[in-house]
Amino acid sequence: MTRPARLLSVGALTLDTILRVETLPTHQGKFIAADGVQIASGMATSAACAAHRLGAEVSLWASAGDDLIGDQLIAGIEAEGIDCSHVRRVSGARSALASILVDAHGERIIVPFYDSLAQADPDALPFADITAFDAVLVDVRWPGAAVLALKAARAAGRPAILDADTAPLAVLEQLLPLASHIVASEPAVRIICGHALDLASACSDMASRTDAFVAVTGGAAGTWWFDRATGSSRHVAAPKIKAVDTLAAGDVFHGAFAVGLAEAMPVEQALRFASAAAALKCLRFGGRLGAPGRTETLAMVTATWPETAQFFDGCSIA
Repeated sequence: MTRPARLLSVGALTLDTILRVETLPTHQGKFIAADGVQIASGMATSAACAAHRLGAEVSLWASAGDDLIGDQLIAGIEAEGIDCSHVRRVSGARSALASILVDAHGERIIVPFYDSLAQADPDALPFADITAFDAVLVDVRWPGAAVLALKAARAAGRPAILDADTAPLAVLEQLLPLASHIVASEPAVRIICGHALDLASACSDMASRTDAFVAVTGGAAGTWWFDRATGSSRHVAAPKIKAVDTLAAGDVFHGAFAVGLAEAMPVEQALRFASAAAALKCLRFGGRLGAPGRTETLAMVTATWPETAQFFDGCSIA
C-alpha cells in the first residue's frame, strides 16, 4: 500500500482518570497514588490513537454529551491527529467517565460510567460511503453504532473487525454474526462459551459458532487464532517484557491488527504486528499514551520473529 491505510473506529470515548498505586485495594479506605493522568480514552478511541501512531489515517465515530467534558474529549483526540467530525454530541447527555487504578505489576481495575442517553442507538451511519475506509473496527460499548458499521463494512467487502470484550451476552450475540474478523479477550470468551476451556480450545469453540476469522487474546500468554485451512487453533507468542501498565494494551492490539488488515497483511503477520505494539505499550504508564510508533513496533516484530524480517521490510509507510 503506497498511501496510509484509512480506518474507522467505532465505540467508546471516555474521560479516564488513571492512578498508579503500589497494590490494588482489597478493602475500603484512602489510598495515595504515586502517579496519575487524565486523558480522553475508551476502547475504540485508544485503538484509533494507536492505529494513527502506526501510520493510519483514522476517523472516530463515538457519542458524547454536549457538556464541557465532551468538549475536552474531542479536543484531546483531535490533538492526537484523529478525525472527530463524526463524533455525535447528544443534548442533555453526560459524557462517559472512567476511574482506573494500576498497580506496580501493571494490573488494573477499571470502573466506567456511560450515560444511557449518550449511548442511545443512532439512526444511521454519519457518512454516505463506508468504502472511504480500508477497514472498520468496532468495540462493544456502543452496540447500536457497531451493528450499523459492521453490516455496512461487510456488505462493502471491507474488514469488519469486532473487539469482543466484557459485555452482556446479548450484546456479544448480537454483534458476533456481523463481523468478518473477531478478536476476543479471555473474559469475553468465558461469557460466550459459558464453560471453562483452555484458550486454544476456546478459540476453536468460538470458531465453530461463526464463519468469521477468530482470535483470542491471552495477554502475556499470547494469542490463539483459528486456522480454517487446518481446522485447528494456532498460537502467536507475546514478546517477553516486564509490564509497567497493561491498561489499553488490548485496545492497542486491536488498533494495530486493524491497521494490518487494512494494509492487507496476512493474518498471522497482522497478529504479530499487533502483539508487538501491545507489548511495547505495556512498558509505559498512562494507558493509550504508551502506544508505540511504527518504527519501534516493526523493530520489535523483527527482533521477536526474525524469520519475518524480510516481510516487514516492505511494510513501512512514510
